[in-house]
Amino acid sequence: MTITTRLKTTVAALALASIASSAFAAEKSGWSYAGPTGPNKWGELSADYHLCKAGLQQSPIDLAEANALGEIPIKTNYTTGPLTILNNGHTVQANFAEGSSLTSGKAEFKLLQVHFHTPSEEAVAGKRYPMVAHLVHADASGKLAVLGVLYEEGTANPELAKIIDAAPAKKADPKLVSSVTIDPAGLLPASRSVYRFQGSLTTPPCSEGVNWHVIKQPTTASKEQIAAFHKIMGDNARPLQPLHGRLVVAPSE
Repeated sequence: MTITTRLKTTVAALALASIASSAFAAEKSGWSYAGPTGPNKWGELSADYHLCKAGLQQSPIDLAEANALGEIPIKTNYTTGPLTILNNGHTVQANFAEGSSLTSGKAEFKLLQVHFHTPSEEAVAGKRYPMVAHLVHADASGKLAVLGVLYEEGTANPELAKIIDAAPAKKADPKLVSSVTIDPAGLLPASRSVYRFQGSLTTPPCSEGVNWHVIKQPTTASKEQIAAFHKIMGDNARPLQPLHGRLVVAPSE
């Protein structure tokens, strides 16, 4: 690899981190999950947020509205790395080091971060799970892919425990927890069968063109772990959005 190529690779990696940070960390003030700055008003709070109101491919959705069956092959290539934790005022987020990726079909996306919502944003026939994790990825051009993991009450999750122990109770900048490593694969269930659809960010600016994958099989977190996330984040799930004729592919199993 030439010096020029290495430089381009480094710049691209920084750009991807910037995209994910601005898109999902949602650092801008002025919006919330309730009241006059809640989800129903997001599209009116700023011209930058117009898609929150006018977009036709918005997330989250009710997965029971899937209108096609099929297997969308995905492959996770996740590696253990240092834990970097933050609280952006809307969610708890863990950033990941280089080296982990998601392959969806023929497209490869680098894993950037995971953040959480209580209750889950995605629903199944109107049912929302107690919590969801959104693992955010980006490809070399900056296109985003999200892998959603639904959690129900059950056995405690060791990787979640690490995030909870380090999570700031209030808004705080990213902090490297040098003594802790985290395995993203430990956040997932054994099954990798996914719902697949095109959607958006679930927070302002609600940008569209996000490649969504939500694992059908939920995994578990303890009642105490879910409560710990909720204590920090509160109710931070956007209301369900209409499909507007979108294709939503459910796993055939």
